[in-house]
Formats: sequence, C-alpha cells, structure tokens
Amino acid sequence: MTPTQQADYAALLLRLTTGGLFIAHGLLKVLVFTIPGTVGYFESLGLPAVFAYLTILAEIGGGAALILGLHTRLVSLALVPVLVGAAVLGHGANGWVFSNTGGGWEFPAFWAVTQLSLVLLGDGAYAFKPRLLTRRAATV
Repeated sequence: MTPTQQADYAALLLRLTTGGLFIAHGLLKVLVFTIPGTVGYFESLGLPAVFAYLTILAEIGGGAALILGLHTRLVSLALVPVLVGAAVLGHGANGWVFSNTGGGWEFPAFWAVTQLSLVLLGDGAYAFKPRLLTRRAATV
C-alpha cells in the first residue's frame, strides 16, 4: 500500500467516524434534549439562542458532508470553532477528563484536533464526487 493510499484510507476513516458522531450529537440535541432544551442550555451559558440552532445545523449538516466527503477541508475547518466552543463554554468548568460530571473538555478538544487533521488530509480518494462538480473543475 502506498502512502497516498494510506492517506486516502485515513481520510475515509476519519470522515466516516467523525461525520457519524456529529450527526449523532446533532440528533441528540433535537430528539433527546429537544430544540427548546438546547436553546435554554445555550442561553444558560450566556450565548444567544441562534447559536443553538447554528450548532445543530453545523453538526447534522457538517456530519453528512463529512460522510460524503463534500468539501471536507472547509467543513472540518468550520466545525473546529463549534468544538472549541464546546470544550471551553460547555465543558471547560468540568475539568479535563470526559468521565467527570458534566463531561470534561478532553473529548471536544481531541475532536477539534481530529478535524484539523481532516483539514490537512482533505476528501481522500473515496469521497463522493458529483459529476457536475468534477466536470466543472475539469473545465476551469
């Protein structure tokens, strides 16, 4: 296996796992905590309600884009501030270890670094490439 193939597999594994986790976290906010509950939590942190909606959209939409491999670098970079916000505002006071009450900042910090790795790796060869995008790129 060549280094390029290894990087393609690494990108695929990171895209699928983090994309699935983002979707799961977004759906958790919608289906378990409920949207009003999530909005209330964000407001309790001193954040505007709109941040709750944007976070849900980023997690579900970003997760789907990562799974498909659509604009992986851009999507991953856009998700880093969401994760840093979760680490600092949502979990920062709970200590380092995620098993602490309320979850520490260990998991979102690691996840942010993982997204930065995807910024470096990009889509990889096993990403969904719509023909329209491929054709347009070839003509430019």
